[in-house]
Amino acid sequence: MTTVAILPIYDASGNKSYRAVAGDKQSIGKTAGQALDALTTELGENEFSALLLLQNFHPDQFFGVEQLSRLSELMDMWRTARDEGRSLSEDMQAELDNLIEAELKAATNRSASLLQKPT
Repeated sequence: MTTVAILPIYDASGNKSYRAVAGDKQSIGKTAGQALDALTTELGENEFSALLLLQNFHPDQFFGVEQLSRLSELMDMWRTARDEGRSLSEDMQAELDNLIEAELKAATNRSASLLQKPT
């Protein structure tokens, strides 16, 4: 199953859009759904199957305020570097990759927690 991360992004004017990332493929949309739709088109129907849970990006017991703040800061630096045609340093990129992985694990834990709650 392909892992997809959908992150909110803001332009210089503060307008919000979303970036969907799966491996080396990515897309941007005005909504999370548009970004995901564009990414699934890029991935091809045979490559994509998923269970989707959407959550606002707020700190919780699975991904804390410091982690969320640092992830946001690194994403801002990554976007600036990308727009300027350069890359983050290896250390910063590794930290960003680790935080993205930690948020994906947190999302898995959130999902498991939701499934365990009585309806």
